[in-house]
Amino acid sequence: MNCSLSQLRNKEVINSRNGCRIGYVDDLEVNTRDARVCALIIYGRLKLFGLLGRKDDCVISWDRIELIGEDTILVSSEGEFRHSGRKKRGFFKKF
Repeated sequence: MNCSLSQLRNKEVINSRNGCRIGYVDDLEVNTRDARVCALIIYGRLKLFGLLGRKDDCVISWDRIELIGEDTILVSSEGEFRHSGRKKRGFFKKF
């Protein structure tokens, strides 16, 4: 099955261990040497409509993906997913 990034963005990511909804795919991490997808990135939720920044992003390694279906992506989580170190500053932190 071939799938483009725009098609992946419409799929909901679900943890298969506990059935918890993680979110929707926002970005991909790609290894440019091998031209392979390394991870799916789900941006953190906004805090107070983005005025206070956002929560940490969730980075799911490609080897944790169990199944990519028509509407959902099932991932297995033994523990926590790693979080990106991207700075997510809110509006009030600029002052």
